[in-house]
Amino acid sequence: MDNTNQKKALINGEIALFLRGLIIGKVLTLMVIGGLLWWLLKPNLASRNSVSSSNQNFNSLSSTASTFQTVTNVPTASFNYGGSTAWASIRQLVDSQIQSDRPELQLRYVDPVNGSPGSSSGIRMLLDGKLDFAQSSRPLTDEERAIAKERGFTLEQRQVGRDAIAVVVNPSLNLPGLTVQQLQQIYLGKITNWNQIGGPNLLITPLSQRPEDADTVIFSSNSDLKGQTLSSNVQYVYSTTEAVRQLSKTPGGVYYASARSVLPQCSVKALPLGQTSSQLIPPYSEPLVSPEQCLRQRNQLNTQAVKNGSYPMIANLFVIIKQNKGREQQIGDAYAKLLLTDQGQRAIEQAGFVGVR
Repeated sequence: MDNTNQKKALINGEIALFLRGLIIGKVLTLMVIGGLLWWLLKPNLASRNSVSSSNQNFNSLSSTASTFQTVTNVPTASFNYGGSTAWASIRQLVDSQIQSDRPELQLRYVDPVNGSPGSSSGIRMLLDGKLDFAQSSRPLTDEERAIAKERGFTLEQRQVGRDAIAVVVNPSLNLPGLTVQQLQQIYLGKITNWNQIGGPNLLITPLSQRPEDADTVIFSSNSDLKGQTLSSNVQYVYSTTEAVRQLSKTPGGVYYASARSVLPQCSVKALPLGQTSSQLIPPYSEPLVSPEQCLRQRNQLNTQAVKNGSYPMIANLFVIIKQNKGREQQIGDAYAKLLLTDQGQRAIEQAGFVGVR
């Protein structure tokens, strides 16, 4: 019996030892697995903390960005404005946002009674007291400043964006591009056939808005050609829409306008421009979208060339403000400030232009 009891005690001791070793082994295994999982998850936790910190920084930056809501001294009233047709997408996309965020401000676009809408007609209407401020795709002229002075006030031009002046032709015209000088000579009547500048034997039909209503200009204020009379060959059109319609059925036609207005058109082709024929820069982002693809994908402004100044014909966008210490000055100043906020500049770029900030 004693031997039997000793054997049982020995077996029970071995079982207890085995169980204790098994339990300790499991605990150690769990500790190793737990440590491994902690080590694997630590980078993710750090990453999440980093992302959270980045988000906080982004939110902090966003909260300091200027918006339509942060502009002060915005008058509560209804105002008339008008001018450049190149600003159409700004009026549609940006001004609608302004009026949504600042409902106390009501803006009403007014077309000219006589003549076609454009920068020139808008500034003329501002001078005549028919508008509270004007939108322009060109700088003020000496004559416009002189008229304002005669009437007891001054005009200020405040730049809020940039555009390119694009030259468009019939899609069938085979020509690599134009220099600025060649374009000017076409409109002065010194170049009358495309074969004079490497194109086909085809008479040139230059189209343009009338100078007194012009939206954009190809003779800058500091140019020796400023003030020269356009050729008798120039055919005048009421608007860019009319010009595009005529170009589509005129193989030798040519027209210049805001790139934002003409680049998306499917029935015309934009030409590269340069100061020399060896440095031609397209106004559109390459590759050029063909007329066949145009209904699905439109040509876009070459914003990089506008930003770095390599494109030779830039149209600056100005708010023209009447400096008369009255309601016109107040609304013109407020409108320019709204467009120059971070929100306004982003909206201008969404409208297809280049910001100035």
